[in-house]
Amino acid sequence: MKITLLTHFKEFEKKSNTGRLVLDVLGSAAEQICWDRMVPPVRLLEEIESGGVALVYPGAADKNNENLGGITKVIIIDGTWHEARKIHQRSPYLQKIRRICFSTGEKSLYNLRKNQKESGLCTAECVIEILRLAGNFAEAEQLKEKFLAFIRPAAAMRGATQARGFIGD
Repeated sequence: MKITLLTHFKEFEKKSNTGRLVLDVLGSAAEQICWDRMVPPVRLLEEIESGGVALVYPGAADKNNENLGGITKVIIIDGTWHEARKIHQRSPYLQKIRRICFSTGEKSLYNLRKNQKESGLCTAECVIEILRLAGNFAEAEQLKEKFLAFIRPAAAMRGATQARGFIGD
């Protein structure tokens, strides 16, 4: 299964972007495409037309939500919640494909940006869940470790003695 990060152009400059962690851990099993409203990515459009593509996006999920059978590519919109909403609304091709959502029952550990959605996960956390659902537990754990190391300095800089989720995690 391939992970495609459909990334808002502003995210490439942000130090708080977790998409780069996904690319580091997954290598050629992941790709990053810069979203362009006027020029949709032709190869991605072709893959969507061929089938087997799903989008991770909050909202009404399709049936068999956590069953990844038949999915060869998962698209994750990589950006702030505001940017992701804009990308989804302005990309009709994303509205045609199967949608998957996660209900992990856990709050996001991501702590590097303000105004995060209470029920939302960051890009790396979404990929960790996809990897787990696909049975790729070693890669999921590797990405989780890299993610926790990535967010830990923010908690330390705020004077916290412990970041959420590190004890018994």
